[in-house]
Amino acid sequence: MKSRFKMSPISISLVSLCLLLPAAVSAQLLNTEKAAIKITKVADGLEHPWGLAFLPDGRYLVTERTANIRIISPDGSKSAPLKGLPDILVNGQGGLLDVVLDPNFSENKLVYISYTEPGGDGSSTAVARATLTESSLENLTVIFSAQPKIESRHHFGSRLVFAGDKHLFITLGDRGSRRNDAQTLDNHHGKVIRIHTDGTIPSDNPYVKDPAVLDDIWSYGHRNIQGAALHPTSGQLWTHEHGPQGGDEINIAQATKNYGWPVITYGEEYGGGRIGQTAKAGLEQPLHYWTPSIAPSGMTFYQADAFSGWQNNLLVGSLRFGQLVRLELDDNKVTHEERIMIGQRIRDVRQGPDGAVYLLTDQKDGQLLKLTPAP
Repeated sequence: MKSRFKMSPISISLVSLCLLLPAAVSAQLLNTEKAAIKITKVADGLEHPWGLAFLPDGRYLVTERTANIRIISPDGSKSAPLKGLPDILVNGQGGLLDVVLDPNFSENKLVYISYTEPGGDGSSTAVARATLTESSLENLTVIFSAQPKIESRHHFGSRLVFAGDKHLFITLGDRGSRRNDAQTLDNHHGKVIRIHTDGTIPSDNPYVKDPAVLDDIWSYGHRNIQGAALHPTSGQLWTHEHGPQGGDEINIAQATKNYGWPVITYGEEYGGGRIGQTAKAGLEQPLHYWTPSIAPSGMTFYQADAFSGWQNNLLVGSLRFGQLVRLELDDNKVTHEERIMIGQRIRDVRQGPDGAVYLLTDQKDGQLLKLTPAP
């Protein structure tokens, strides 16, 4: 059952007014509704980190939007930037974005990255896969390149999520200046894409038999999806997207569904002014939305035992308020919201193999933070 909320009951947990974890401080404690948390700085000195993946040996693979990718050891030491990256345009919101490991990484050492790809007419979001070594990405192959390329510094998406059947979902933005493209199916702007790991199109994609629609499109009517995760029970793809001024949304991205942007939204133009309406027949309503905007970022379903009170909760980062947002769910309904003040722009949120929650902070001196239960 779908429901929508303008605001949920919110509890904001504060520590000292803000938590910046300077170099002299290795950890701080924070009380929240369901758990006492220790926040430990694993690493700093990262330049606008964007995506995080966990290597089987306990190290971390982190992308920096400034077109670097590094391996970080548990003691916080960082490798030199890996070699072998493609040509990446670092401009505005663009650069090197997400990173995920292949489901069979232990055997094939394949990783996938999303990034801003320059081209003759501008740029677009692209995805490449490559073999990871200690110092480089080798045999890099571009498996997806969004079309068309345009001149814009905004709204690239882009999260990468493997489905249970090992298909790859790619989330995209409307590129800012081309919002109406989100409602047409002859382009990739404002879409969710579904492909095989080699870039080919699954035969059961919803539009493969429609010559007027791009074969890799899964869903459409999105503004700028920067968070995505598979629901642990249903296996469905949950996403969130930035609204304009207000109207950040959580949705379940289902095949052929139209999520309305810019025909419907709970946001308004920057500086004021209506955009469309809030509801229309045939267009999907969000499961949850935020007004004012929190500028949502990474997202994960928490499934581990370390924070027992958080099990099956949805964790969302906030760029605008520097918070970790914890959402309690009843099926597809958000029943409670807690905002945990971290004090830095949160770009990515991941549950680690050890049950801890890991955050990347989006700043010039970005950090990798680890959340564990306090003693």
